[in-house]
Amino acid sequence: MTVGHLHLQGDPSSWPGQLLDLHRRTTTGDRFRITAPSIAGSGIAGSDDASGRSDRQPALTELVTGGGFRCVSASRPPSSKHDGEYSASVIAERQWTLPDTVAANMRLLVCGLNPSPTSADRGIGFGRPGNRFWPAAVAAGLVTEAFSPDAALTQHGVGMTDLVKRTTTKASELLPTEYQQGLTRVEQLIAWLQPERICFVGLAGWRVTMDRSAKAGWQNERLGGRPVYLMPSTSGLNAHSQLPDLTEHLSAALNNPVPLR
Repeated sequence: MTVGHLHLQGDPSSWPGQLLDLHRRTTTGDRFRITAPSIAGSGIAGSDDASGRSDRQPALTELVTGGGFRCVSASRPPSSKHDGEYSASVIAERQWTLPDTVAANMRLLVCGLNPSPTSADRGIGFGRPGNRFWPAAVAAGLVTEAFSPDAALTQHGVGMTDLVKRTTTKASELLPTEYQQGLTRVEQLIAWLQPERICFVGLAGWRVTMDRSAKAGWQNERLGGRPVYLMPSTSGLNAHSQLPDLTEHLSAALNNPVPLR
């Protein structure tokens, strides 16, 4: 049953933040009609504006997925208007997952593999006990406050998303098709918002979708036109990488020059 309505307003780059707010105020299973002006296209197209961002954002369904919702149905009513503009419309169900914390002008977009149950419950990426992401991020100078994705974004220009939105106990539970679908969404997000750099935390997703033999460091392939840094998982289950190594990787992703390709 639909229990509410959200009409996305203002600069489209603020829409992920509006979806984030809705996710935090609701409970798993709640359903909403989410509408937006018809500027929400079916994909990335057109020329870049002065900021370097694409003039067409991802489809509303993709933005809603990034916001932590499942699209139950979608439509673009040809004869209905909202606030004087034609609207795109989806019925969305709130999921047990993490919503994106992203915006325009990000210095770095951090992309994890997928949420753990603890992270989904806390609403904080890399929130599982023993995960070394936040200690490494503070030590590397990405952020000054641990366990605060909001401060990371607003104070330091560090955004966060996940390759796959489905919450699992272990990343090994994810399917190759989920990685492929997730990469499509993330690539659209990157092509739209054009962060300076992207850091994938965890080798598995990139190896499944892009390069089976990929190693940590800057990658030959760009995503959405932006440079990609790949680093090992910060999970406590990854005994091969210690905190100093992870700190060095995050520092390199943020500060090291991007190699010319």
